[in-house]
Amino acid sequence: MVAALRRQASSVWQAALGVALPPRCPGCGTIVDGDHRFCARCWMALDFLGDPACARCGVPLDLGGVCEPCLADPPAFQRARAAVAYGEIARDVALRLKYGRRPGMARTMAAAMLRLLGDAPADAILAPVPLHRWRLWSRGYNQAQLIAAALARASGHAHVPDLIERTRATPVLRGLGRHERAAMVCDAFAVPPARAPLLRGRAVVLVDDVMTTGATLDACAHACLAAGASTVRAVAWARVVRAPPG
Repeated sequence: MVAALRRQASSVWQAALGVALPPRCPGCGTIVDGDHRFCARCWMALDFLGDPACARCGVPLDLGGVCEPCLADPPAFQRARAAVAYGEIARDVALRLKYGRRPGMARTMAAAMLRLLGDAPADAILAPVPLHRWRLWSRGYNQAQLIAAALARASGHAHVPDLIERTRATPVLRGLGRHERAAMVCDAFAVPPARAPLLRGRAVVLVDDVMTTGATLDACAHACLAAGASTVRAVAWARVVRAPPG
């Protein structure tokens, strides 16, 4: 009887909350009919990525295969995929999570990214791309960690938020090309000795919000493989389809 009354009270509360704070589109804020759902306009504006694409980095390719940059300099990760192409709506969602203190956006992103984990090994570890401690302290949270946690809840995969650490601060990479980014993040990540036994012989799936050239994910993958991971994959909410030259 008590349990039934509690369920009824919870239903009433949820209904009242839905009236007072109706769900809104993550892209534009328009009222929609469910949490983490986009309005029709924003949904149509999102460019969902899939095949044909580069087998390594996931950049769209008309005939599939491997793109020229990955052939010339193969990344350490086995495969990287993103849910959507980086555009106006994808950018706004990412910025609301990263700087707007809207943690609920992590669930929105994870819902779109869940399909990217389809053939990941059952014992794969989800590991967020880490922030340097100074940036973490100033921001208060790591957006990649929030996304990884939401993905773990939805998929059942293990989530180890501190599997990788950023050993040194790196400058903002915005505007830099592929080679410049790679030089900036080289050896900037490591697996702490206490975490190495956890990943030895297991697959790792790196999680990030936005992939530009893949340099940061590549550096994280190198760190995981050096610590004994069997393979490393990467998933992101959005990726820049046309990366800066370099």
